[in-house]
Amino acid sequence: MSNRTFVVGVGMTKFEKPGSRDWDYPDMAREAGTRALADAGVAYDAIQQAYVGYVYGESTSGQRAVYELGITGIPVVNVNNNCSTGSTALFLARQAVKAGVVDCALALGFEKMQKGSLGTTYEDREQPMLNHIKETFELFDWGGEPIAPYMFGAAGREHMARYGTTAEQFARIGLKNHKHSVNNPYAQFQDEYTLEEIRAARTIYEPLTKLQCSPTSDGSGAAVIASERFVDEHGLWDRAVEIAGQSMVTDTRDTFTDKSAITLVGAKMSALAARRAYEEAQMGADEVQVVELHDCFSTNELITYEALGLAAEGEGGALVDSGDNTYGGRWVVNPSGGLISKGHPLGATGLAQCAELTWQLRGQADARQVDGATGAVQHNIGLGGAAVVTVYKPAR
Repeated sequence: MSNRTFVVGVGMTKFEKPGSRDWDYPDMAREAGTRALADAGVAYDAIQQAYVGYVYGESTSGQRAVYELGITGIPVVNVNNNCSTGSTALFLARQAVKAGVVDCALALGFEKMQKGSLGTTYEDREQPMLNHIKETFELFDWGGEPIAPYMFGAAGREHMARYGTTAEQFARIGLKNHKHSVNNPYAQFQDEYTLEEIRAARTIYEPLTKLQCSPTSDGSGAAVIASERFVDEHGLWDRAVEIAGQSMVTDTRDTFTDKSAITLVGAKMSALAARRAYEEAQMGADEVQVVELHDCFSTNELITYEALGLAAEGEGGALVDSGDNTYGGRWVVNPSGGLISKGHPLGATGLAQCAELTWQLRGQADARQVDGATGAVQHNIGLGGAAVVTVYKPAR
């Protein structure tokens, strides 16, 4: 029996500023899930397991969310893996199909977020990222800034000190992603900025300005994952995109022994996951044309170029200068606008990335379409920590 796995349907909501739309997470899930099922051309009763991701919510919010699509008694698994939650749900759905446990599974993610920077929910227990934060405090001064931009900004400062990377190179990533989002109707922001505006925006933590940071967002994404037998029986080859390789990696000892802000924000996790995903896919970075990666901050996008093999160690800045990260270059990175401009509802981000790459490989990305796309790679990371890298190619 073949263990090939395919994305046969994707759907998402428009990502919105928290509180700007009168909806709740069941509404988000219904909208994204209904679109994914319609895209696959199957009804909810074809789904044999569902993996539902969210970071902020009550214990069985996953069940409540998918009950908007149908109540059929199937296993529904709630997933929380920080900012990599959506891709973790995708990983689990694909794993169930690949193992032959089911022929069709749903991965769905959503988030209803509070306005402002991310904070803690519980004050009566240790924070899961406490060790990562303490290690970063030993390396870079902290002036009370929000923790996420502080940590990723520190990684950017380390890259600048080691390799001569400049603040302008980071700013150009923000420039690119805002420009890409102009053509994405699902993006939270669709405004284009000049480089001067990106650099002159309010500083959050050097070298990061506000326009180089992802916002908090509300929204949902979904994907239907199927076996080769299911695709064949339902005649879905015209819409199927193969998950050719996939890997999830959590922190290794290097995270805490390297004494590196770059390692603390997951660069080595990402590199290991990428190596394993490429190996399974029997593809390399030179065989993909389009990339959706976790640009929670512009500094992380540049660092991730190196982790994914788009640039050699220390050469991420040179990739920016070459223009090989956008249309007309070697790769198009974050054609959706990325987290910086499309938005970042934590549980939905990984599935929105999956949706964008599925559309790209089908040739359905409209004004965002990357010409001749025959390979794609997705990178989604959550501190504390987990990195998921997925490689896609056309089914035939």
